[in-house]
Amino acid sequence: MNDDARAGPERGRRVFKTSGRAMLVFAYDLCAVAVAWLAAFWLRFNLTLPDDFTHAALLGLLWVVPIYGASFLAHRLYRGLWQFASLPDLFRLTRAVASGGAIVLAAAFLVRDHVVVPRTVLVLSPVLLILAMAGARITYRAWREHGLSGGLIAQGEPVLVLGAGRTGAALAREFARSPTWRILGFLDDDRSKVRRELLGHRVLGRIEDVERLAVERGVRTVIMALPSADAATQRRIAQTCVRAGLRVLRAPRIDELADGRTSVSSVRGIALEDLLGRETVSIDTPHVGRMLQGKVILVTGAGGSIGSEICRQVARFAPARIVFLENNEFALYRLEEEFALRHPQVATVALIGDVKDARRVDQVLVDHQPAVIFHAAAYKHVPLMENRNAWQAVLNNVVGTTILAQAAVARGVDAFVLVSTDKAVNPVNVMGATKRLAEMVCQALQQSAACPTRFVLVRFGNVVGSAGSVVPKFQEQIERGGPLTVTHPEVTRYFMSIPEAAQLVLQAASMGRGGEIYVMDMGQPVRIADLARDMIRLAGHTEQEIRIDFTGLRPGEKLFEEVLAPAEQTLATPHPKLRIARARPVEPEWLLAFIGGLRDRPDPGDDATRRMLKRIVPEYEEPPVPVVAAPPPAAPSLAAPGDSSGAT
Repeated sequence: MNDDARAGPERGRRVFKTSGRAMLVFAYDLCAVAVAWLAAFWLRFNLTLPDDFTHAALLGLLWVVPIYGASFLAHRLYRGLWQFASLPDLFRLTRAVASGGAIVLAAAFLVRDHVVVPRTVLVLSPVLLILAMAGARITYRAWREHGLSGGLIAQGEPVLVLGAGRTGAALAREFARSPTWRILGFLDDDRSKVRRELLGHRVLGRIEDVERLAVERGVRTVIMALPSADAATQRRIAQTCVRAGLRVLRAPRIDELADGRTSVSSVRGIALEDLLGRETVSIDTPHVGRMLQGKVILVTGAGGSIGSEICRQVARFAPARIVFLENNEFALYRLEEEFALRHPQVATVALIGDVKDARRVDQVLVDHQPAVIFHAAAYKHVPLMENRNAWQAVLNNVVGTTILAQAAVARGVDAFVLVSTDKAVNPVNVMGATKRLAEMVCQALQQSAACPTRFVLVRFGNVVGSAGSVVPKFQEQIERGGPLTVTHPEVTRYFMSIPEAAQLVLQAASMGRGGEIYVMDMGQPVRIADLARDMIRLAGHTEQEIRIDFTGLRPGEKLFEEVLAPAEQTLATPHPKLRIARARPVEPEWLLAFIGGLRDRPDPGDDATRRMLKRIVPEYEEPPVPVVAAPPPAAPSLAAPGDSSGAT
């Protein structure tokens, strides 16, 4: 049998591969054709069919039914599911009936000498057929969605949907087929929508009425369907709901829907990132793409919170290869597995290595010849670096940075991006002082004659959920039943989300000409005590159930973080969330010679390390530890997280 001969049967098997269900639908439609044809004759003759036209009607079935059946198959009516019948399906059905009706009309003209078919029948039968076929499909969908025989209706958890727009309507359609949720009504701040209906659900009032309506309707869960609302509006609404003791879910944002990462019905619990009150980051994608596309990119500390997110963001720009450099074997393994699963199109190389190992670093640069290095490897935990580990912080954060940066210059790397921190501003701890010294090293190298590498330094504050940060710490304490330990009632921190930080790092890297210190718009500082209260509420508890203990500031901590030192000048950039800080000049030759002499020195102890840092970084000064004050009253605002500072 040749290919053409096999094609027909094979095509038929594909059409009916769903076996019985498609065959039953097809059989129903053929029966509907016969009934509509006979009913048209019956109606034409006022419900009394003469004998001669009875013969014409029955004889006509022999060619009318096959014609319509062939038209239905040609228009592929049996690919869809009745349960999801929609307007496109109705249009396709109408086209199939119209095509079949046109052929029937032509056939009736050809056989008019043998069978007389009234013109009214030729017009009326397709109309009746559309009603029969479409009506059956709509009835079946209504039965499946609304439980006309005791199905889904009145099942599922009752919810109020905040937002009576397109997303709210999409949720209503999706939830109609779900046994999980049952929409009791919508709330919307648009007064023109109040008391109107959306897909059978009433808009009960404005969003500010959510607490009253939730009590009246017995609702404990609300879903935010406001993907296009600005961050301040979403924060305000979430704050209102949490204060009312409601469980808050949200529909995906517009950018998530546009990227195809999720569907509109994929609601999830509101996270602290949703309550930051920060707008979605918009970066100059073409500019960043020119820096990364087709290039080899090296990321140190690739297994960490910031390093791994930088790798994910870089993957969006089709690099030639991403080289992961990480000294934590398990973190490197997890990152490699993640990229193999989620970014299989991106070439990666996973390397175990320590930035303090000069031979290893140089070999990596020789073997892979990266065009851009993102240096995210660092010891960052403030209290841990303060006692018994101060010299290791110097070796890793300063000497390691120097080794990597000098190798980048020697091997002609185009750009070196140092991920720095707000703790480098007027540092009061070893970690902050070492990061400021790492910045100074990069500035010194940039000032060297004929430096081929652009050094770009990026400072930002604490990020939500990063390793060692306050959010995971509080989550663990809540799971244990408390208490939540906070160092001081007034301790505040700046914050941002990990994706936002990583994207701004890429943006700064593409903008920097060399030697600049970029500082990020960190918004308003928040109190860690407020964060603790909000996390307790979001977990469904009260402060009577889980208390907050204030333990006092730890060594190296200060109450308020700074993003920019007073002596520094800032310059605007084309990006609204980035500014350039002009720090004091450094002495390149002396500084680099001094750092080079630290590599082989033995550990002098914490006190001697701090004295040395004080000589090199004049702005470094240990603060006095304030006495713990009485806890302030609970603040209603939803806070956002800091890092490990502020939590114990």
